[in-house]
Amino acid sequence: MKILYGVVGEGMGHAMRSRVILEHLLKEGHQLEIMASGRAVDFLKKRFETEGSAAGVTSIHGLHMIYEENRVRRGKTLWSNVLTGATGVPKNIAAYFELLSSFRPEVVISDFESWTYLYAKAHRLPILSVDNMQIINRCVIPEDVYAGHETDFQIAKAFVKGKLPYCDEYFVTTFFRPEIRKPRTRLFPPILRPEILDAKARPGDHLLVYQTAEGNEGLATTLQKTGLPCRIYGMKRDLQGDHVEGNLTYRPFSEAGFIDDLASSRAVVAGGGFTLMGEAVYLHKPMLSVPLGGQFEQVLNARYLTKVGFGAAADDLSNPATVAAFVERLPEYESNLAKYAQNGNRDILAAIDEFLDRAAAGLV
Repeated sequence: MKILYGVVGEGMGHAMRSRVILEHLLKEGHQLEIMASGRAVDFLKKRFETEGSAAGVTSIHGLHMIYEENRVRRGKTLWSNVLTGATGVPKNIAAYFELLSSFRPEVVISDFESWTYLYAKAHRLPILSVDNMQIINRCVIPEDVYAGHETDFQIAKAFVKGKLPYCDEYFVTTFFRPEIRKPRTRLFPPILRPEILDAKARPGDHLLVYQTAEGNEGLATTLQKTGLPCRIYGMKRDLQGDHVEGNLTYRPFSEAGFIDDLASSRAVVAGGGFTLMGEAVYLHKPMLSVPLGGQFEQVLNARYLTKVGFGAAADDLSNPATVAAFVERLPEYESNLAKYAQNGNRDILAAIDEFLDRAAAGLV
């Protein structure tokens, strides 16, 4: 089939998840036209715009967030999107009509991307939503999960509800299992890149820390006081090699090195992003999550991480007692994680194949 696939470019989690599905679709013999924005464009071009590939990648304008001091700055974000949208939207429309005249897709899959969704609706094509965000609107979120963040929850819920309404089906990736409240919704385990599936989880002594220095000035002091070896990514971005300060080892980013440090870690200290959290859960690594302020999806992930007993959440890491309390409870978290299992990506890939079979037969 000819499949139009949309990937939102805010954060890299959507692109990494989509890569797994796109590789599967190509292996199954489908033709693909991928529309993406932001950093997702270069990531996907490197993997799919190769000689003889049955996939093309089109860059489009997408919404973006501005972060300062570990918080989403809503005013600056809104103004920046207004300014860039003035030039970005005409380019999207041009890409839209080019697509109409050349590729002519038969079905659309969207990872939280609006322009491909609008194409599907305008041409009455079957459309499948695959992402982790829809859980905010399509499942029951208990009050204790959004307590203290009621306004952010309602804003996020309204945004997600209006992003891709009335898709034929919604496949939602998640490591927790809230009650489904809307029809045509199915929950699946997180989609994992092949490098994570191939990683060999093993016990270790170090904390894997993924944080930026911005808004975390006291983090190094806090980590030093744990006495545990810490392998830190993101806080010193200009490194050419490892930089050691006592029990702290700052490392330049390397995908292979990061995954190995994750697989061999005792635990993880990071933000509230879904991708790394799902990988840590799969590898049975407890996590201390510090979600971005004003980013309810990250708050949701962190609160559920605590609720299911796989780790802890914190507003910041300025108090050494926060990390010490997390470390003290590691045996408890490890025991809970030992009960978690998923069958790789097989369940969701099989469900996508089944959806496409029904779409080809005119049953969607």
